[in-house]
Amino acid sequence: MGRPRTNDEVVKERLVECATEMLATRPRESVTVRAVAAAAEASTTAVYSLFGGKDGLIGAVRDKAVAGLFQDLSAVQTSAADPLADLYALAVAYRRWGRGHSHLYTVLFGGVQPFAPSGEVGASDPIRPLLAAIDRALTASVLAGDATSIALSMWATMHGLVTLELAGALDATTAEAAFRSTIHATLRGWTTPEVFRSVRQAELARRQDQDRYPHSADLG
Repeated sequence: MGRPRTNDEVVKERLVECATEMLATRPRESVTVRAVAAAAEASTTAVYSLFGGKDGLIGAVRDKAVAGLFQDLSAVQTSAADPLADLYALAVAYRRWGRGHSHLYTVLFGGVQPFAPSGEVGASDPIRPLLAAIDRALTASVLAGDATSIALSMWATMHGLVTLELAGALDATTAEAAFRSTIHATLRGWTTPEVFRSVRQAELARRQDQDRYPHSADLG
C-alpha cells in the first residue's frame, strides 16, 4: 500500500475546521499541532506540509474568516437611493455572518490573530464594503464626518452587539431589539443636521402610530 496523502484538499479543510473550533473554545496554548492533527484524524506531517506549522494553520483559519465575511458583505444589495438603509443592511449581514459562523467570528475578532480595522484596507478586507457605503452617504450629504471614524464607530457597535449575543448575554428578543435600535442610533449620530431632523421626525411619527395601533406591526 502507498503512503497516505498529506496534502489532500479534504485533509486541509478538515484541519482548518478542527483548528477553528479549538481556537474558539480553548486556550491558544492548548491548540498544538499534535492536538489539531489528532482531532482531524490526520498526521502532524500534514500540518507542516500544508501550512508550514501552527502559525500557518492559524493564519489559514483567519484567512477563511476574512474571506467569508468579505463575501457576505460584498453580496449585500445596495443602491444610492437610501444610503442609511444600505448601511443598515450591511450591519444586518455582519450580524448574520457572525451568528452563522460563531467559531470563525471568535477567531477573527477574539484576539487569536491581530485585526486592525484602522490599518491599510486591502482589496478583500471586510471593512471595504462598509467604507464604500459610507463614502456614498458622505457624497449624498447624508452623513458628515471622517469615513474611517464612522466605520470604526459602526464596527465597534456591531462587534459589541454580536459578541454579547454569541456569549448568550442577550436572549433572542432582546438581541433583535437592541441591534435594531443601537445600529439606528449610531447611524443617526453621524447624520447631517437636516437628515437627523428628518429621521427623528419619521421615528416619532412611527412610534405614535404604534401607540395608536399597537398591533399594526403584526399585520404586515
